[in-house]
Amino acid sequence: MDDDIEITIDVQALFSKNLKRLRTAACISQLSLATLSGLTHNFINDIENGKKWVSAKTIGKLATALRAEPYQFFISEAYWNDQGAEIFSTYLDDFNDSCQKMVKEYRRRYLLSDR
Repeated sequence: MDDDIEITIDVQALFSKNLKRLRTAACISQLSLATLSGLTHNFINDIENGKKWVSAKTIGKLATALRAEPYQFFISEAYWNDQGAEIFSTYLDDFNDSCQKMVKEYRRRYLLSDR
């Protein structure tokens, strides 16, 4: 047993890295994320720097604000390195499409309704 190497995952560090990764990929500042999630800027900063941990409720708020799935905060580094760019590319394409549809719908409802 002395020769066995125990490998543990630092879940808090993993969460912190993935939060920053998701936030950066969405082009959202810490301040904007704080506003969108109803949390404080200092709390977001402390989470990303591994100084604070989060509750399940906070994970939900962050996931909603980032339009991410909660599991994405817990994806291992190896997975991001292999498939991260592809996942984010798809995510951002979907997000862009949704935003364009929303803008078109608002234009149709509010700008063109007077004509």
